[in-house]
Amino acid sequence: MSTQYPLILVDASGYLFRAYHAMPKLTNAHGEPTGAVVGVLIMLQNLIDEYQPDYLGVVFDAGGRNFRHELFPAYKAQRPPLPDDLRPQFAPLQAAIQALGWPLLIVPDVEADDVIGTLATQAAAAGIATLIATSDKDLAQLVCERIHLLDTMKNRLLDPAGVVTTFGVPPERIADYLALKGDSSDNIPGVPGCGDKTAIQWLTQFGDLDGIIAHAHAIPRKVGDNLRAALPQLPLLRQLTTIKCDVPLALHPTDLRPTAADNVALRELYLRLESQRLLKTIGAMNLDLLAPASTAPTAPPQLRATYDLILTPEQLEPWLARLAAAELFAFDTETTGLDVMTAELVGVSFAVAPEQAAYIPLAHRYFDVPAQLERATVLAQLRPLLEDASRAKVGQNLKFDLNILTRYGITLRGIAHDTMLASYVLDSTAASHGMDALAQKHLDYTTIHFEDVAGKGRKQITFDQVTVETAAQYAAEDADITLRLQQKLWPQVLANPKLTQLYQELELPLIPVLARMERTGVKIDSNLLAQQSVELAQRLAALELNAYETAGRRFNLNSPKQIGAILFTELELPVVRKTPKGEPSTSEDVLEQLAEQHALPRLILDHRSLAKLKSTYTDALPKLVNSTTGRLHTSYHQAITATGRLSSSDPNLQNIPIRTEDGRRIRQAFIATSGYQIVSADYSQIELRIMAHLSGDERLLAAFMNGLDVHRATAAEILQLPLDEITTEQRRAAKAVNFGLMYGMSAFGLAQQIGCGKREAASYMERYFERYVGVKEFMERIRQQARANGYVETLFGRRLHLIEINHSNQARRAAAERTAINAPMQGTAADIIKRAMLAVDHWIETEQPPVKLLLQVHDELVFEIATDAVAMASERIRVAMEAAAELAVPLIVDIGHGDNWDAAH
Repeated sequence: MSTQYPLILVDASGYLFRAYHAMPKLTNAHGEPTGAVVGVLIMLQNLIDEYQPDYLGVVFDAGGRNFRHELFPAYKAQRPPLPDDLRPQFAPLQAAIQALGWPLLIVPDVEADDVIGTLATQAAAAGIATLIATSDKDLAQLVCERIHLLDTMKNRLLDPAGVVTTFGVPPERIADYLALKGDSSDNIPGVPGCGDKTAIQWLTQFGDLDGIIAHAHAIPRKVGDNLRAALPQLPLLRQLTTIKCDVPLALHPTDLRPTAADNVALRELYLRLESQRLLKTIGAMNLDLLAPASTAPTAPPQLRATYDLILTPEQLEPWLARLAAAELFAFDTETTGLDVMTAELVGVSFAVAPEQAAYIPLAHRYFDVPAQLERATVLAQLRPLLEDASRAKVGQNLKFDLNILTRYGITLRGIAHDTMLASYVLDSTAASHGMDALAQKHLDYTTIHFEDVAGKGRKQITFDQVTVETAAQYAAEDADITLRLQQKLWPQVLANPKLTQLYQELELPLIPVLARMERTGVKIDSNLLAQQSVELAQRLAALELNAYETAGRRFNLNSPKQIGAILFTELELPVVRKTPKGEPSTSEDVLEQLAEQHALPRLILDHRSLAKLKSTYTDALPKLVNSTTGRLHTSYHQAITATGRLSSSDPNLQNIPIRTEDGRRIRQAFIATSGYQIVSADYSQIELRIMAHLSGDERLLAAFMNGLDVHRATAAEILQLPLDEITTEQRRAAKAVNFGLMYGMSAFGLAQQIGCGKREAASYMERYFERYVGVKEFMERIRQQARANGYVETLFGRRLHLIEINHSNQARRAAAERTAINAPMQGTAADIIKRAMLAVDHWIETEQPPVKLLLQVHDELVFEIATDAVAMASERIRVAMEAAAELAVPLIVDIGHGDNWDAAH
């Protein structure tokens, strides 16, 4: 990851406050508080392990008054003093950071934000991509192409588009946004009555704070009066909320290279903290050193287990017997890579009980490698165990191991548990379901990471180059930890009957289905894509010439700086907003607005769109075709999305455009083998049907039961008109309402989408809820359940946790409420199509028709079916999919077929 973010800047004070409130109130034998220190050090180590930066700055506030207090004496005046058990934790934390060799920065007279802002902008100017780790919304104003923000509260990355999604305004307007709405944490008053929505509305309408001030006379109602009264202090408030990016510093970002840790000092600090978890990170030590002289001996740090390395038949024999006798054993494969279609099996590991694990190297290749057991012989001995459905196995992401074994002629059966899926079922919103993260979270255990044994970056070696001794400790630990995680997670799943059923009857059985889809792949017409690439290149060239003629000169269409110079200096188009560096923004949404005034922005947008299609699909997909199968193979992920939907990668085949002509042309390159047809089966309006079922709304139910066009029926209800009098425009507005409500759309959002005034949109929504009372009651009921429980459930019991549903911040709370309303529909739809996949796959595996399930794309399944079996198979698929759930309204599946995907859908 270092090439992605060579520099990481950490808002350390924010980390400390977060850890103080999140961690147990721990104290050592001397009565000194330690919980926050331990929590921050663990979080920082995890951050550094994940991103592996070349440069690092851990920045603390200096404390006391700074230049903002001189500008505004009431700045942060309302903040209570530090808690008595937090204040003494600053010094040991800072000492530990220095002992770890991490650059520590504390600059007087300014705040940590200002130091971070200065370093980040210096780095960006030098071409260094920077990641800011913080929970402070103020720092979002720094985000740009080379500066991203890691929201440590939600563990999500924010780029410029992410800032807009999160706050409703772009990075360069965050300071204006905070000045308008105020910031209670800093005692910045803002404009009375101006909340998030009003601030966003004003900034969207008038561009920036200066534009709002210029139009203050035209803003109506009480909030307009408040704005006019606040005009004299608004420039000051903006100065307070603007991060200072020119702090005089004695160092440059490239001076922030971490140094070697002082392990002696760390031992002393960690012993004082009495943290075995931190002591383990230093490594095994003489136990006599672990007992502080003035206290009772401290328990030794947890040492790693010693595992078996199997190199001879005599060593393998007893392990085969132990596996045969085990009620459950953990299993894992080690390979030369992650592509299941090309990776070679290097070794296998097992565990039958905690700390009882072994590794069998099968294909390590390096100078002086010891003699290994022959791979084919070992697999033949393991085959009866691995293929026996009555012998229970557990693994971590077993789909990968299943696919690898299949290539070696072994069909893995008896999948009883998958710890990745158990974690996912328990909490789909967790930051990670990877084994390393789960071991840390549930076992308080730091695993050996792959990079620890294989290296990282360009120097990383494949696993067959790792010595068998090192590989044994790493691989056997994986099996051991997987077994221990199963013992920890399974009782938690078992405690909830709905989650147990979801885990055992949906997620686990889906593993072999997805594995088959991945191995089957899909055929593409590489020649057609190549032809499309040529055509796109020609159209891009034509767009460039047109853009040059329109601009009056040549310029680089990929250069925001050159585009800005033409649009704003030469053509004198209005500046919609600016970047953090003060340059006029040329982002997509800005160009969309400017396209209404001049032809050039539209040409630039069209160029960007076609260039993305060319690079992402027409150029890239042919290169990913497997040389052996001649087909394109994607990877499906069960444990990524919060709602339960599957995701696809390498390549992502779920995001191929369908609404544009160019996107549909790309789908034309997804073709059937000779003698076969592509068949697409797509649920019709499934989320609206789920809304009808869950809400029990009489009018919505009636529309579906009577087979009406639900959007036309909605328009007729709201407008009180006969169905046959509803216009296309009225239907479009009703469709926007129907789908918008499920995503918590506001009147302002609806107004933008259908092109009307906010008042008219609000009236439209009000009339909707007057007619669809059941929907309104359902939405309120879901909000209340979410607040009370902290989660919502799908129809099948999948839980979607909402950690911010009771947040004190209104914007965050509102966002969680919108998620609470939508999640049961989207999550239930995800569950239903998974149930459909299981039913269809069971039919295919049982009766062996000439049918292959190729793709799953949201609410659509894509098949390859022998031409003479299309009619029969389509009907069987329709029946299976429509019977996947019993709702109060019928599930309807639209099925089409053709020589390619576009023709079928």
